[in-house]
Amino acid sequence: MSELQIGLAGIACLFLLLASSMPVAFAMTLVGVAGFAVVVNWPAALHVLATDYYDVFSSYGLTVIPLFVLMGQVAFHTGISKKLFAAAHCWFGWLRGGLAMATVGACTAFGAICGSGPATAATMAAVALPEMKRYRYHPGFAAGTVAAGGSLGMMIPPSVVFIVYGVMTEQSIGKLFLAGIVPGLLIAVLFMAAIWIMCKWRPALAPAATTATWRERFRSLSGVGETLLLFALVMGGMFAGWFTPTEAAAIGAAGSVGLAVLSRKCTWRMLGTAMGETLRTSCMVLVIVAGATVFGHFLQVTNVPMELAAWMAGLPLPGWGVMLVIVFFYLVAGAFLDALALVMLTIPIFYPVVLELGFDPIWFGVMIVLVTQMGVISPPVGVNVYVVSGMDRAVPMQSVFKGALPFLAALVAAALLLLAFPQLVTAPAAWMK
Repeated sequence: MSELQIGLAGIACLFLLLASSMPVAFAMTLVGVAGFAVVVNWPAALHVLATDYYDVFSSYGLTVIPLFVLMGQVAFHTGISKKLFAAAHCWFGWLRGGLAMATVGACTAFGAICGSGPATAATMAAVALPEMKRYRYHPGFAAGTVAAGGSLGMMIPPSVVFIVYGVMTEQSIGKLFLAGIVPGLLIAVLFMAAIWIMCKWRPALAPAATTATWRERFRSLSGVGETLLLFALVMGGMFAGWFTPTEAAAIGAAGSVGLAVLSRKCTWRMLGTAMGETLRTSCMVLVIVAGATVFGHFLQVTNVPMELAAWMAGLPLPGWGVMLVIVFFYLVAGAFLDALALVMLTIPIFYPVVLELGFDPIWFGVMIVLVTQMGVISPPVGVNVYVVSGMDRAVPMQSVFKGALPFLAALVAAALLLLAFPQLVTAPAAWMK
């Protein structure tokens, strides 16, 4: 077998292992080591295994992951998510479907201190679903809203997917964060528009809403202050050049603990729980990164990425046509794979293609996150849908998928807008030198 054929066989073996429910990190590591041994030799494969795992777990750049996760965990356990939802309810509650819009607004705000789509979905499911049930919202529509709104945690900075993409492609994490703000807000607006259209079309989805006084609305903004303070401290300081992304993550984690102390909600039990969740999530992410690194080195020695890049660049299609093919691939694959694993698995393959076609790598990073957002609410393996369904087992999973369909249409509209107007991404990123 040629090296290229070995690489393609390795990719096929990887998908077979994933279909057998082997954890994605272990599947990528196993195929990467075995494939490298076949192409080179076993001593070299074992050296790659040891080196890659050591490099990932000792990487200074990846320190941002546990620090940002810790910031989100402390914020969640101190009740910030409940305050965000209450404030959004006061402002959007007067609209039909206002609680659903409030959920999207709260997910947008919480994403600014969380960085994870499934974590945002789980947090808002605990807060928003009981309220929507109390106001007699359609269960599938309510759960679908939470699943889709949770995906905003992947786009709104600080995003774990952006961090991993930036480390893999050696792009500025600060620029990626800045580039994700406008698309994140655009998606939130499109989600709210989808809710308004659905409630106009089928009024039974959401009953008549309650109206808050202007005094209550402005009073509710006090609950948003902590989130704005953390976001301004972390993002503002990083964009101003006061500190690096890693230092910004440390400032954010310390700031969230400081706010917990000031609000008198900081207990040893809360800190222990937050630390435990942070450790579990961070280890999961870093093992996936390490496994993908091993698999990426295997692909490099087989020349699969270079051959695919040359083939796609030579397709009788304009550049945007090739990009549509790549986006469609991510849309389909995202329905079967975890977003982070998909990014880690495919970036070594498609990133050279993107550079060859002359696309902006920052813009491509935003597009990747947007398309993987579709994957987390798409059947059959939409991660956010599984998370929300697990939080409320009274709602059948198929009902949650059905409730999320209108938001898939909104994400497709967002993708088309970013394809047509890449300046929405590149212009804000250009502000940071």
